[in-house]
Amino acid sequence: MTDPTRDLLPEGLEDRLPREAAAVTRISRAVIDVMDSHGYDRVRPPLIEFEKSMAGRMDGVQPRRMFRFVDPTSLRTLAVRSDITVQVGRIAATSLAAAPRPLRLCYGGPVVTIKGDGLDPSRERLQLGAELIGSDSVAAVSEIVLLAIEALTAAGAQGISVDFTLPNLVDTLAAGPFPLPAGAIETVRRELDAKDAGSLREAGGDDYLPLLYATGPFSQAIAQLAAIDAGGALASRIDGLKAVAARVGGRARITLDPTERHGFEYQSWFGFTLYAEGVRGALGRGGTYRIHGMDEPATGFSLYTDALVAADQDGGQPRDTLFLPLGHDADAAARLRGIGWRTVAALSNADEGKALGCSHVLNGKEPQPL
Repeated sequence: MTDPTRDLLPEGLEDRLPREAAAVTRISRAVIDVMDSHGYDRVRPPLIEFEKSMAGRMDGVQPRRMFRFVDPTSLRTLAVRSDITVQVGRIAATSLAAAPRPLRLCYGGPVVTIKGDGLDPSRERLQLGAELIGSDSVAAVSEIVLLAIEALTAAGAQGISVDFTLPNLVDTLAAGPFPLPAGAIETVRRELDAKDAGSLREAGGDDYLPLLYATGPFSQAIAQLAAIDAGGALASRIDGLKAVAARVGGRARITLDPTERHGFEYQSWFGFTLYAEGVRGALGRGGTYRIHGMDEPATGFSLYTDALVAADQDGGQPRDTLFLPLGHDADAAARLRGIGWRTVAALSNADEGKALGCSHVLNGKEPQPL
C-alpha cells in the first residue's frame, strides 16, 4: 500500500525551487558583499556544536528551542544551531582571541528551531549578519545600524524603518531610581512589553508607567523619554540614541520603543529591529551584548531575508540561455560562458531548445535567437 505522507516535509520546512533558490542566492550575495566592502571578514561555523558551548556563550540563549541529540562519539549532547551569533562569539573568544580589536566578522547560513516564532511557522531560516567584536560604543552601534540598512537595501528592501529599544532598561531603573523587588522585575518587564498599564500597576510598577508613552516616531518618543525624572539614569542612553539617530539621518524611518523585549534575549543597553515596506514582520534585529569567556563587549545584527524572496523581482526575470545542439563547437560555447552566457547542452536529437527554456541556439560560433 502506498504511503500518501511519504514525501511530505515536516511542518515549518520547505523546498526552495529554482526561481526562489536563485533569489536566495542573489540576496545572500548582495548582503555578504556589502558587509565585505566595510571590512567584515566572513566565517563559517559548523551547523552542529556541543549544546553546552552554544547555551553558555551569551545570556538569554534558550536551549529548549534547539534540536538536541547525543553524539555517539563523545556521548555529549549536541545541538543544531538556532542562532549563528553565539557561534561567532565562540570564535572570537577562542580561535580569534588574539586578533586585533575591534574585530569585524560576518556570516551567512541556515538556522533551525524546534518551533516557529509567533505567527511565522518556519523552523528553518537563512541568517545573515555581522558582528563588531570589542566595542559597544555609540560609534560601534552607529556603524552596525548603518551597515544593516545598507545590506537590506542591497537585498532589495524598500522603505526601511528601524525601531530602537533599550533591552536592559528595566534592570537599570530597578537597581537605581525605580527600585523593584527581585521577584517583580520580570513581571514588570513582561507587562511593559505587553503595554498593559493595569497589570503594570498591579505588579507595583507605577513608576514605569511613563515608559508606555515614550513610544512612536523617534523625535516625539525621545522627548517623552527625556521628560521622565529618573535622576539622570537615562541621560547617557538618551544622548546615545540621539547620536545614532543623527548618523542614520534620512536613510531610514526611525521609531522608539524603549521597553520592547521580544527577540532581545541577550542584548544589553541598545537594540534595534528592522522592517521594510511590503514585507510582513521583522527582517532583522541587532544590538549590543557581551560574550562570556572573555567578558567582551560586542555589537551586531542578524538579518532573516526569507520574506524578501517572495518579493524579489530579479529572481523572477528569465535569463538568456543558449541551447547547444549535438556536435556544437565546444570552444565557442566555453568562450560564451566566459562572458556570461548560460548554456544547456542537448543530450539527444530529441532535445529542443525552446522546450528546455532556452532563448538562443548556438549557430556555428555565435548565438542566434530562437
